[in-house]
Amino acid sequence: MKNEKLAIRMAGEISLAENPGVVIKKWRDIFNISQKELSRKLQVSPSVISDYESGRRKSPGTKFVSRIVTSLLVVDEGRGGKVIKEYGKLMEGTKFFEAILAIKEFAEPRKIKEIIRVSESEFLVGEKNLDNAVYGYTVVDSVKAILELSPLELSMIYGSTTQRALFFTRVKRGRSPLLAIKLTSLRPSLVVLHGIEGSPDPLALELAKRERLPLAFSHVDTVENLVSKLRELD
Repeated sequence: MKNEKLAIRMAGEISLAENPGVVIKKWRDIFNISQKELSRKLQVSPSVISDYESGRRKSPGTKFVSRIVTSLLVVDEGRGGKVIKEYGKLMEGTKFFEAILAIKEFAEPRKIKEIIRVSESEFLVGEKNLDNAVYGYTVVDSVKAILELSPLELSMIYGSTTQRALFFTRVKRGRSPLLAIKLTSLRPSLVVLHGIEGSPDPLALELAKRERLPLAFSHVDTVENLVSKLRELD
């Protein structure tokens, strides 16, 4: 099969995920393929895809996961292979890895309130979501990520699932990270800003409210100490 490395990664993430449907949706969004288009390619009802992504159906078997992955890749190839080509460049280049300061998938889900406590963070938006599950975290150098990464590369900071906490460091007021998240169309469980100078940008707060994103900022003094504290959750 063409793009074997990408296919293996996608199938592995879906099959091993705590919530496979969330990961299916993540990859479908990355490829910018609608549920209707994917279901047509798979020759199933759109409700089948919807049920998997929402968790109404149990985890798909390996054969169906393989069909989903193959269908996503075939559709992209039919469009000129834009995502596949970008992914290839991502694996060859270093800018993506320079922008990622730490990334972790939890063996057991954590609650948002645990992330907030360990990272010494304070809520700006969405405090009512304290008990929502988080399955990992990513710490990102916001300047490198926003200036140098493509939308696809930004999508890759989610690791195996969007149900994670995204920490953006070197943030001045918080507008750019929220705009970057809106650009990817993927929604993390929690966004934490680190290094805010002064008060947060009102547009950042409004974007978080509109996108229903829990948003907080960390009081930890340095990026190194922030990463060290997050490792307590490992």
